[in-house]
Amino acid sequence: MVESANPPCLLLVLHDVAPQTWPDYQPFVEAVDALGAVPMTWLVVPDFHKHNDLQAHPDFRRLLSHRLARGDELALHGYFHCDEGSPPSTPRDWFMRRIYTHEGEFYHLTEQQALSRLQAGIEMFRRYDWPLEGFVAPAWLMSTGTRQALRQLPLSYTSDPQHLYRLPDFSVVDAPGLVWSARSAWRRGLSKWLSDRREQRWQQAPVIRLGLHPVDMRHRFSRDYWLQTVKRLLDQGRMPLTKADWLRLPDAAVGRRA
Repeated sequence: MVESANPPCLLLVLHDVAPQTWPDYQPFVEAVDALGAVPMTWLVVPDFHKHNDLQAHPDFRRLLSHRLARGDELALHGYFHCDEGSPPSTPRDWFMRRIYTHEGEFYHLTEQQALSRLQAGIEMFRRYDWPLEGFVAPAWLMSTGTRQALRQLPLSYTSDPQHLYRLPDFSVVDAPGLVWSARSAWRRGLSKWLSDRREQRWQQAPVIRLGLHPVDMRHRFSRDYWLQTVKRLLDQGRMPLTKADWLRLPDAAVGRRA
C-alpha cells in the first residue's frame, strides 16, 4: 500500500437537509460550530416529500447560502426523496423499496427519468448561485438508468455507504462511513456497537465519513454519540473537510474503475 501524503481526514455529512428537518439538525450544528472550524457537507433535497419546495422557503435558502460562506458544501440529494414509482415487481425490489427504505427515489428510474430530475436539481442550484459538485441518491440507491444519466452531467462525484465515485467514469475511491439506524432503541444500541467496532478497525484509514440523518438528532443517545465522535476524531488529529475538498487533495482522488 502506498502511504498517502495527506493527513487523516474526517467528513461530516448531513443527509435529508430540508426546511422540515432543520429543527432536528439545528442544535447539533450549533454544537459542532462551537468546536471551531468544522466544515460540513449538507445533502440538500429540493422538494422534500413534495411539500418542502425550497422556492417557498427564502429564510432556509439564506441559511444554506450562509453555510456556504462559512466553508460548508451543498450537494444534491435526490429531488423529492420519496419513492412513488410503480409497485415492486420482484422480491428483491420489494425488500429494497419496502423494507430497506421507502425513500429510494432513484432506485427504479429510467435514464430519462433520472436525467430529468437531476437536471431540475442542477438548475435549482444554479438559480440560487450555489456551487454543485456532488449528487447522493436517497438511501444511496441508484438504478442503471441513474448511473447512465450521471455520466452525462457536469457533476464531480457520487457515493455509496463505503465509497465515493468520481464522475463521469465512476472510478472508485475508498471512503469508509459510519451510519446509524436510529428509529428504535434496539437499533440505536446495535448501531453504536457496530460503529464502535468499525471506528476501531478504521483507525488508520485515510478518511472516515460520518453520515448523519434527522432521526439521529431526535434521540439524545444517538445525537450525543455523533457529537462525541466528531470531538474524538478531531482530538485524534483528523482534519475536517467537505467531501468535495477531500477529493481535491493530491492523493484522495486516486481510484479504481467501478
